[in-house]
Amino acid sequence: MSPPLEIDAGELSMLVAMRHDLHAHPELGFEEERTSDIVAQKLKEAGIAVDRRLGKTGVVGTLLVGNGPGRIALRADMDALAMPETVDRPYASTQPGKMHACGHDGHTTMLLGAARHLARTRNFSGTVHFIFQPAEEGRGGARAMIEDGFFDKFPVDRVYGLHNMPGLDPDEMAVVQGPQLASSDSWEVTFKGVGTHGAKPHLGRDPISAAGQFLSSIHTIVARVVDPLEPAVVSACALEAGDFKALNVIPNTARVAGTARAYSAAVRDQLEAEIGVIANGIAQAFGVTADYKFIRRIPPVVNDADTTERALAAARHALGESRIRTTFPPSTAGDDFAFFSQDVPGCYVWLGNGPAADGALHHNTGYDFNDAAIVPGIAFWTRVVEMDLMA
Repeated sequence: MSPPLEIDAGELSMLVAMRHDLHAHPELGFEEERTSDIVAQKLKEAGIAVDRRLGKTGVVGTLLVGNGPGRIALRADMDALAMPETVDRPYASTQPGKMHACGHDGHTTMLLGAARHLARTRNFSGTVHFIFQPAEEGRGGARAMIEDGFFDKFPVDRVYGLHNMPGLDPDEMAVVQGPQLASSDSWEVTFKGVGTHGAKPHLGRDPISAAGQFLSSIHTIVARVVDPLEPAVVSACALEAGDFKALNVIPNTARVAGTARAYSAAVRDQLEAEIGVIANGIAQAFGVTADYKFIRRIPPVVNDADTTERALAAARHALGESRIRTTFPPSTAGDDFAFFSQDVPGCYVWLGNGPAADGALHHNTGYDFNDAAIVPGIAFWTRVVEMDLMA
C-alpha cells in the first residue's frame, strides 16, 4: 500500500463546500450550465487544459505530463434527477423537483479533486483526460459526447468509471471483472382492436384482454426461455387503456410499455425477439393487431480483464488490501459509461457511501453523497493515473 494521500486542509475544505454547493444547485441532463462552469473554472485554476461543449454541457480536462505514450480517461457524471429532496439539510436542493439523488455531485467533486492533485504532484508520464459527462440519467450524455467526436479528439487506450455504492464503507471499494451493469432498454406494445359497448364485447375485438394476457405471458421469457444461468429482467412499467369516466366502453387500443435488462448481447437480442413473439402471438389469438417497438438505450457495462487488473492494483495501493472486494454482485441498473467502454477497454468500480439505511439509497428523496468518501475517491483516481501512466 502506498502512503496515505495527503490533501491540503484548505483544498479539502474547498472540495467539501463545492460538493455541498453542487448538491444545493442540481441541474438535469444537458442543463448543467452552472455545474460545467464550476468544473471548467476549477480545472483552469490548476493549469489543466479545458475543452467544453462536447455533449452540449460536457467538460473534458486534459493533463499531459512527461513524454509517456499512454493515454487514459477517467469519467464522472454531473447531472441530477427530476425528483424532490425531502430531507432538510443545510445544503438541500434549492431547485424544486430536482435533486442529486445518485451522488453525481460527489462523483464530480472526487474527479475534480484528483485532477487538481495530479496537476500539483505530476507523478506520472503520459496523458489523462478527465471526462465530466452530462446527462447520465437516461438522457444519453455519453453517446452525445462520443457523437460530438470525443474519441477523435481525445484518443485513449483505456477508460475508467466510478460510482458510489451504499452498503460499502466510504473507504471500501469493489473492483470486479466482467458484467457490472445491465443493458437498459425500453419496449412498447400497442394492441389495436375494435372498440364496442362494454355490454356487447362480442361485437368488437378487445385490446384490454389481449394486454392482460400479454402482461402475464412476458414473465415466462426469463423463467422459461432465457438460460437460467444468464440474469435478465423484463418488467411492464406503464399501462394505458380506456377511460375511467366511460366504464361501459371497450376501447380501440391498449398500450403497455416497460424495460428489459441483460448482461450479455445474446440475451439482450433474445429479450427483444421474445417480447415481439409473445405480443404478436397474443394479438393473433385475440383477433387484434400489435404494434411493437424495442428501443435500445444503453448497452451493458462489462469490465475488461486487463483494465480491471490495473484498477484493482490502484485500489489496493490507495486504500489497502483489506478494503477491496473482488467479488460483488452486478447491478440491474444501467449506466451509459457503457458507450465509452464498448469502444475502448474499460473498468467501472464501486466506492462505498456508508450504510444503506435511512434514505441512503440511490434515487431516494432523502439520499446524500457521503463526504467521507471524497478523499478515498481522490486517492483511487490518483493511483490509477500514477500506476497506469507510470513515470
